[in-house]
Amino acid sequence: MSSPRKARLEAAIVDAIEHPKKRNSLTRCMKRGRDSRSERLATLHGGAAFRQEVKAIKTRCIEQLPELQSRFIAAAEARGCQVYLAADGAEVAEICLRIAQERAFTQVSKSKSLTTEEIELNDDLQAAGLTVIETDLGELIIQLVGDKPFHLVFPSVHKMRDEVAEIFSKETGKPVPPDVDAIMKVVREYLRPIFLNTDIGMTGANIGIAETGGIVIETNEGNGRLVSSIGKCHICVMGMEKIVDTLDDAMMMVLAHPVSASGQLPTTYVTWMGGRSPLGVDGVERESHIIILDNGRSRMREDPAMQEALRCIRCGACMNICPTYGVVGGHVFGHIYPGPIGIPWTSEVHGLETAGDFAELCISCGLCKEICPAEIDMPLMIAEVKQRDAEEHGYPATNRMLMAAESMAKLGCTTAPLANWSLRQPWMREIMDRFLGIDKRRSFPAFDGQTLNRRFRKRARKLRGAAPNAGSARKVVFFADLFVQYNRGDLGMRAIEALEAAGCEVVLPKLQGCGYPYIGYGNLNAARDAALYNLARIAPYVEQGYAVVTPEPTAAYCLKIAWPKLLPYHPHAKQVAEASHEIFEYLLAQGFEGGANALGKRYGFHCSCHQRPLGAGAGVQAWLKARGAQVEFLESGTCCGMAGTFGMKAGALGYDLANAVGEPLFELFKGSGVEAVVTESSVCAIHLRDGTGLPVLHPLELL
Repeated sequence: MSSPRKARLEAAIVDAIEHPKKRNSLTRCMKRGRDSRSERLATLHGGAAFRQEVKAIKTRCIEQLPELQSRFIAAAEARGCQVYLAADGAEVAEICLRIAQERAFTQVSKSKSLTTEEIELNDDLQAAGLTVIETDLGELIIQLVGDKPFHLVFPSVHKMRDEVAEIFSKETGKPVPPDVDAIMKVVREYLRPIFLNTDIGMTGANIGIAETGGIVIETNEGNGRLVSSIGKCHICVMGMEKIVDTLDDAMMMVLAHPVSASGQLPTTYVTWMGGRSPLGVDGVERESHIIILDNGRSRMREDPAMQEALRCIRCGACMNICPTYGVVGGHVFGHIYPGPIGIPWTSEVHGLETAGDFAELCISCGLCKEICPAEIDMPLMIAEVKQRDAEEHGYPATNRMLMAAESMAKLGCTTAPLANWSLRQPWMREIMDRFLGIDKRRSFPAFDGQTLNRRFRKRARKLRGAAPNAGSARKVVFFADLFVQYNRGDLGMRAIEALEAAGCEVVLPKLQGCGYPYIGYGNLNAARDAALYNLARIAPYVEQGYAVVTPEPTAAYCLKIAWPKLLPYHPHAKQVAEASHEIFEYLLAQGFEGGANALGKRYGFHCSCHQRPLGAGAGVQAWLKARGAQVEFLESGTCCGMAGTFGMKAGALGYDLANAVGEPLFELFKGSGVEAVVTESSVCAIHLRDGTGLPVLHPLELL
């Protein structure tokens, strides 16, 4: 990221952090969305399993899109609609203006439409002399102040009640008290004549159905029905990716949209439209027009790295869980499309340069993928955007250094006494802050004087080659990753000894780290190289029946999820993934009962983001409880903010933002009364220790 871009982004982050009232309001709103979704899923038959069906439907329909689009057009035209294909926003505006000018229409009332926001259609229509009024309350608020949406579903969530009252006081010329009921009464009075006197009612469509030629509009305010039914002419502007095959497909989308967005089932108004009654209004026969927009979607469909973005159903769930979006909001984390999905979408429809301006706000925690109803791998797509942007601008110096974490760890381990002494010196930390971009306030774990591999070899020499459990049916490749390899080799040895106590023969081949920093900072080529190196050395063991066990959640995530996605055609990636385990999950499965007595101990457990899709730390929690500990699973609902090495970076785009993200979690732990925090993530441990002041333990320490 170039210096001017970084400076603009950092200034915007600082401004967001310095306005805690708005930041806290946004955080509460996002939490309500997550909590409502969780509550609804608890009552929904099958829970979150609907995500697999949504993914399958969207994947199938995107693959068949040219055929489905042709069928949709034919069916819609058979119902009396006029259908147009528009390559871009300029063509949409041209079609709309031609319709208006041929009929001498001047008044346009709009229901909420992200697609028309994408192409900034209002500006073109108003420039041509049309009066355009947004009738969705959130969209109306931001239209009146010349703003952009802050969130896909809640566009004006950043506006406080008193601000909204002031906006409508100014617009109506009458005093409006900052009371929700009073504001809504004014809004209804303001909009009623607009609905009744409109010429063109303009909407988007949540779904287009090839089977029937119909569209579906989902709203909570009813304005979509008024806009589409009262006026003389209805124009629907719809992205081509919204087309599905059948009514059954559409019904699944009607479920997925609201439950993912706000926990509703379904939205208050679900409008199914198939053509329009020809009833005349003032002698003019009513018309229905559907404009299908491309605007980069065809190109996206042909790009294997970006095609998944077309599965997006615009529910906003990724924004509700994104840790940095929850602090800075959509005007910083976004262009027109905000939040995680906004990065690949902005790259494709508004250009790579625009997306690159805010792509660094993605800290690659992966939570957006875990909540997405269509299971879109946003972190990997965002990494692709970062890589393409780096081809133009290069990688920031600090990111380059942090991607070389393994080389730095090797150096620190080799020179441990000097390295550890240096890291304790204020002058060295000042130099690192100023010239390397590593925040001087951040704590660092000490380096070990010898690697785990060296400890393992030394022990083997003492045993004169008599490896414990040699020939056992239980065979394990131990994947150390960086922390237990270079910082806490003693913990690595404890893990190996526990595996041996469970009857396993353990081997420790010479491996690299898992490579996730490359993904986080957008160097997918280097990430693939790391995966290939490790797979070449692990796969021969797996073919002989070895399991792969790791003590680091992010390493397990790479083994099981990231590497197969990075290398979909690799002959062994899936095989190694299926053989990989987190250490405590594996130990429990082997019947391991060892470890210190923890009777009476009260621990707060922190599950790292990459551990969530692996079972949310169920193995280590069960082991701790079996040792007699009380374990309380504490979470804020999003990331702790550290995000690997992101929280080590200096200033706003690093340490400051990481702390702002982590504040709710820190307060949760400090107020819980637990005596220590337990987490398997070596980097989360640093952040939690700094942020809470509590002891933070790796469960291997309790062995």
